[in-house]
Amino acid sequence: MLDKIGIAKRIAQEVQDGSYINLGIGIPTLVANYIPENIDVILQSENGLLGIGPFPQDEAVDADLINAGKQTVSMQDGSALFNSAESFAMIRGGHVHLTILGAMEVSENGDISNWKIPGKMVKGMGGAMDLVASAENIIVAMQHKSRSGASKLLSKCTLPITGINCVKKIVTDMAVLDVLPEGGFKLIERAPGISVEEIKASTAGRLVVEGEVPEMKLD
Repeated sequence: MLDKIGIAKRIAQEVQDGSYINLGIGIPTLVANYIPENIDVILQSENGLLGIGPFPQDEAVDADLINAGKQTVSMQDGSALFNSAESFAMIRGGHVHLTILGAMEVSENGDISNWKIPGKMVKGMGGAMDLVASAENIIVAMQHKSRSGASKLLSKCTLPITGINCVKKIVTDMAVLDVLPEGGFKLIERAPGISVEEIKASTAGRLVVEGEVPEMKLD
């Protein structure tokens, strides 16, 4: 089973050269550390930064330079700083190729719930609704099951919806799955040490398994 770093490493394999990418709060921010050196991408943060680099070493930390999750970050050469209005104009204008974000639930139709649990205090939805409505590609980084052991990959989301029919791929601590256009989760890869049967038992939505399912390669 993968830890957070393993999930980030696997997602980093999905980024394409020349892409503009928005990294959501949590596991997605770790992806910046594992993008292959031969891949040139531009990372965008909705609080107003284009050109995020890896997390800085302690001696290079600038407390005024943060991402949307209030983590200190570094800047690549040629980076740009701007206000939130310009940032969301980029997002809503369809200029972000890939959004990587976390989720509480994903449905087999690609719906995502990631901003609110009824009865619990939340800081707000942030830019999630804009991002899932505007990006060309949406990849979700998440745990396959909740702390109580319930599946988070469902036939229908039970929590308030962030976006409808938008998720294309999911990387969990157990598997890599594509969301099929006709609905359903197609199992692409399994985490090291995890069997197909374990993934079936942990997935409440429709799971499609075709042939041998390879184990992930993270290095």
